[in-house]
Amino acid sequence: MESLRNCSGNESFYSKTSKPTVFFPIFGLLKQKLRSLSLSKGRFNYQFCFIMLKFKSLFLSALLLIGLNTMAQDENERLVGANCTSIMVGKKASTDGSVITSHTCDGRYRTWMRWEPAADHEKGEMHKVYKGTMHTEDPFDNRKVELAGEIPQVAHTYAYLNTAYPCLNEKQLAIGETTFSGPDTLVNNKGMFMIEELERVALMRCDNARDAIQLIGKLVKEYGYGDGGECITIADKNEVWQMEILGEGPDKIGGVWAAKRIPDDEVGVSANIARIGKLERKSKDFYCSDNCEAVAKKYGLWDGKGDFIFWKAFRASYGGGKNYSDREFFILSQLAPSLNFNRDMPELPFSVKPDENVDVRKVMELFRSTYEGTDMDMTRNIKMVAKKRQDDGSVVEDTIISPVANPWVSSAMMNTINYLAPGTINFQRTVAVAWSSYHHIIQCRDWMPDEIGAICWMACDNPGQSPRIPIFSGSTSLPEGFDKCGQLRYRDEAWVWHYRKANKLATVQWGRTKQTLLGTANRFEQKAFDEIPAVEERAKALLAEGKNKEATEILNQYTSDFAASTRQAWKEMENKFWYWFSFGF
Repeated sequence: MESLRNCSGNESFYSKTSKPTVFFPIFGLLKQKLRSLSLSKGRFNYQFCFIMLKFKSLFLSALLLIGLNTMAQDENERLVGANCTSIMVGKKASTDGSVITSHTCDGRYRTWMRWEPAADHEKGEMHKVYKGTMHTEDPFDNRKVELAGEIPQVAHTYAYLNTAYPCLNEKQLAIGETTFSGPDTLVNNKGMFMIEELERVALMRCDNARDAIQLIGKLVKEYGYGDGGECITIADKNEVWQMEILGEGPDKIGGVWAAKRIPDDEVGVSANIARIGKLERKSKDFYCSDNCEAVAKKYGLWDGKGDFIFWKAFRASYGGGKNYSDREFFILSQLAPSLNFNRDMPELPFSVKPDENVDVRKVMELFRSTYEGTDMDMTRNIKMVAKKRQDDGSVVEDTIISPVANPWVSSAMMNTINYLAPGTINFQRTVAVAWSSYHHIIQCRDWMPDEIGAICWMACDNPGQSPRIPIFSGSTSLPEGFDKCGQLRYRDEAWVWHYRKANKLATVQWGRTKQTLLGTANRFEQKAFDEIPAVEERAKALLAEGKNKEATEILNQYTSDFAASTRQAWKEMENKFWYWFSFGF
């Protein structure tokens, strides 16, 4: 269970958000609240009995509905600027020399994905650029999809993994994403490119991060950027970069952007807040558009005095005037605790050298984080008194975290609990959220052939619960159900629902189900790490013999078989949880 433990830290880590412990025997509080409303002068009130029974029924129903609907901090009420997280690791900061980028696509985005094949193109052919592709039900759904424009096509395009935010190509170029919004005054809806389309074109045309950054900069300048402030974390088998992009304003087709390399021996994180600082134009590890200062001055975002700081000029209102918030602080502190960061610091470094080299499984662990064991743990005050019979027949009482406490409590449940016992839960945006559509961790490895060099650890639904399925950069097909989206309606054939049902049931009594679900996830994680070296060796031998098709078939089949095994396991857990809760929640 080591690799699946929730990241914990010093209990005074987040002392600013700590609250006094509130003991929370649920029905006792309901009874106390209702009794104060319905009983007077010691006289029995039959209306109280009716209301009490009704509240018990409603409370149990609420637990069920929370479990079967979103079990998330309500998507419609979630905080602005709380959508995605990306962790980056340089090759000398990782344990095995991998370069790592990642992305949690948090929100109601499409979950269908497929490999788009490499292709040769005729001279004069055009590439179509679209808007609205992130909310479709399958590859053939064109509802609300609009043609934004066309650009000249190149002679050859690479195969790439077509996710809502395209993420990997056959040459080990990988991209993560987070939104940082930025000032609304810079948005230009007439710009041709949304961020996902820039990612798509880069993956189709580039085999390294530097070329991808330069291409994106040229496309933005010529055709315009039509999205809000976005960060993309671009990795290849040698480097990983953080690139931040905004519009140039409503009256100008173009864009503003900066890109900075994460040093090889350091790690970085992007979590919905701009983080690039000074414009290091003389550095070989920095690129930016030539209009950053001019645009900032034009729109009153910089007064022209002192150093120009990119994140300060183009920050979003929700950032609180800093280049970090909870997730950045937590993740960087977990990876470099010796730096002793504190929440009073006006800013955090763009990247840090970790105290220990980072394994890809450490990154997986961080993406499961719900701040358990810290003052930001949303379950820590939801308590109950449990009775336990001893061997001698005596009964002892102990105060424990309630089994119905979970770190993904809905806003309705949180408001109910805080009404009954004010201050019990202080909302925190955890790293793992129940409203995630899909998430990936991609490691790129320069000592491997491109066909097996990059592994995309892909999962859907809650990153804190779902298994991660390995997909290789040389794959050409995906497992059953991956080409169907389950976000707009229930679809049994859509892969997200293969895992979501067990995940949501588990959340209803997370204290009871957690060990079972995470134990199963841990077993499959270990299974992958045990089996993949042999799969890679087989594929590598076939590639050396020129049997590329046979090597590809091995990679496709392994991913398909692995996904089928996880699918069966999650179905069995779903059935088990229904049995456990057959008499109620």
